[in-house]
Amino acid sequence: MRAILIVLDSFGLGAARDAEAFGDVGADTFGHIIEAAAAGRADSPERSGPLKLPNLQKLGLFAAHDDYIGKDGGTVSFDALYGVAQEKSKGKDTPSGHWEMAGVPVLFDWGYFPKTIPTFPKDLTDALIEQGELPGILGNCHASGTEIIERLGDEHMKTGNPIVYTSADSVFQIAAHEETFGLDRLYALCDIARDLVDPLGIGRVIARPFIGENGEFTRTANRKDLAVPPPEPTLLDKMTEAGRQVISIGKIGDIFAHQGTGEVVKAAGNMALMDATMNAVARAENGSLIFTNLVDFDQSFGHRRNIAGYAQALEEFDARLPELRSALKEGDLVILSADHGCDPTWPGTDHTREVVPIIAFGANIQGQSIGERESFADIGQSIAQHLGLPSLAYGKSFLN
Repeated sequence: MRAILIVLDSFGLGAARDAEAFGDVGADTFGHIIEAAAAGRADSPERSGPLKLPNLQKLGLFAAHDDYIGKDGGTVSFDALYGVAQEKSKGKDTPSGHWEMAGVPVLFDWGYFPKTIPTFPKDLTDALIEQGELPGILGNCHASGTEIIERLGDEHMKTGNPIVYTSADSVFQIAAHEETFGLDRLYALCDIARDLVDPLGIGRVIARPFIGENGEFTRTANRKDLAVPPPEPTLLDKMTEAGRQVISIGKIGDIFAHQGTGEVVKAAGNMALMDATMNAVARAENGSLIFTNLVDFDQSFGHRRNIAGYAQALEEFDARLPELRSALKEGDLVILSADHGCDPTWPGTDHTREVVPIIAFGANIQGQSIGERESFADIGQSIAQHLGLPSLAYGKSFLN
């Protein structure tokens, strides 16, 4: 009896009830990808036509979306528990979403940087330049990570000034060339920045290494997130306290500041992360938790407003589900969900405030709707129940 939690990073199923407060009324990551694919706006050399997700459809994903947005999907039986969850946390960021699904909603306000130019307080940038022994910095603004690297990458290589930027999230990001600036130096600079932004309540400092030249740059898999730790013990801490095995795949370790995250496995790209997940399923102990984040949905397609890429990534993930199901043991529970939305049809490049899917399946699961849940924390509570752990402080189990 094990639990496998897979986060399709940014895969929202429609605007949350409080989306107006975030400027996201009408956002619908899944629905707009479906519409775009049907209209031929998600065609590419790799895929074309309507969105094809036969395995997720059998698990009730489309039904969960249709139920929430009020579309009549008809009466069909499915192979999983399916529904959506609203977010209690005050942000629409990665740590808030993941912490809440692990039983700890973020009920405080993060610190954010204003959309001014320059964006960052002068005492912050002065201290970063001094302590990091830098000639200066570039950027100092809100920006898309790929856009600002393309725009300032050559100047960065000539001057040695790192590119510093933020987004609508509570985040301080530093991009630098792996070869000319150095990966270890970038990580050390981010350690300095982490200390400097702590008094401002900033959730994450992110190292964004890249390679390339002459305006042709590619971000590498050596991203590193320096997050503040969760404010209370999470499901992962409870697992660790109980002596249970935790295998964290992708950026889960960074998101939880390596508290309770057990074995951390890194990989580049959704399919490599799924390979790592399958490897973990093959060797995980009874009573263990495998926790995977599939980051490409967000960083490569949602933020880049790449509808075709998002559609293709969903179809590639769908094609891996039979392999996952065949590897399960008696009593295993798989939950598919997301941490926020990032509608690739939406203006700008930021996350969108949306409900997330909850799809739960395994040999002992009888398919039915679990409706609209009040918190992502229902996921953590359900896993705690499934694995025989004490109840968490937040959330209601959707398991019988």
